[in-house]
Amino acid sequence: MTKIIRSICLFRRSYQENDLATLNSLADELAAKGYIIQTKRLCLASFDPAVDDAFLLKQGVLLSHGKLSCEDYQTHQFCFLNSVNRNISFDLTSEGITDKHVEVLTEIVHRKPSKTFEFTYSFNVPASSPFFPSAYYERDGFSIGLQSTDLAEGCRSLGEWLNKTKTVWAELHGAFCERVEYLGIDSSVAPLYEGYGSLIHFIKHLKGSFDRSVLSPLYTEITNFIKTENPKPVGLCGLMFPCLEDFELASEYEHGNFTVERNIFLSLHSGLGIDTYPIGIDEDKGRILDIFRLTQALSIKYKKALSVRFVSDGKAKIGEVTDFQNPYLKDVLVRKL
Repeated sequence: MTKIIRSICLFRRSYQENDLATLNSLADELAAKGYIIQTKRLCLASFDPAVDDAFLLKQGVLLSHGKLSCEDYQTHQFCFLNSVNRNISFDLTSEGITDKHVEVLTEIVHRKPSKTFEFTYSFNVPASSPFFPSAYYERDGFSIGLQSTDLAEGCRSLGEWLNKTKTVWAELHGAFCERVEYLGIDSSVAPLYEGYGSLIHFIKHLKGSFDRSVLSPLYTEITNFIKTENPKPVGLCGLMFPCLEDFELASEYEHGNFTVERNIFLSLHSGLGIDTYPIGIDEDKGRILDIFRLTQALSIKYKKALSVRFVSDGKAKIGEVTDFQNPYLKDVLVRKL
């Protein structure tokens, strides 16, 4: 099996000198067990401008400051926009959503569009997920998230893939279950790129097409499994549909098969929201506001973790091709929301 750790995330109330050594030790331990480590991450309890985010990036560590309010953001806006390695989210679970929340996004698009990748709006998101930018601090410790899609290589059925995934969860849990700082495993399915890194690649293998899969119980079967069979769940534990990170999903988007309505539908019964979804710089702000408010209403009604992360290159209008210059995002022809 190709066992890939998408994220090892260390949660700290404040940055400590030994945090890098702790992360490196965890990564070395997992590598010795045959895991490929994609990213090491650090999530702090609040926004700390004194932390040298560029230094952490050079050490291979991604940084998050967790949840901010609009007021917090105004205080730290300059630092965030001029940073190379700071992730944040707005918790809009119970806040009245107005034009000011949309203006934050449009300002980022105008001033530093690359930062849209490191910024999200969240609703009822649980603590201690190792996935950015939704992650936020609740207590000290570490959590782990997989790129479990790669475990599907060679699998001929959904059950075969899920059983492989369960085996890996058991191995991870067995390695860390005696440690006080072990918070658990976020069993979210986090796709990336194409081939077996792509969830849609495997879905098409099972169902013949993405279109055919949408009205099948396939996605609910996956989410039921990852929520009930995880030996120590923490964080999101859902299906991610990152529109531009899953390159085969990005192709479906370009062909009109992954509209924002379909994204919300899949997220409501199985997923975690709108993620790395492209918007044109000329998109209707009222439309964006409606989507924020609808996502909030659905999250509250169904007590479900959801988020909205729109991304822009700061140049592409509706009907134009993006140029993100970001290896994690596939360039596409932008469609109207």
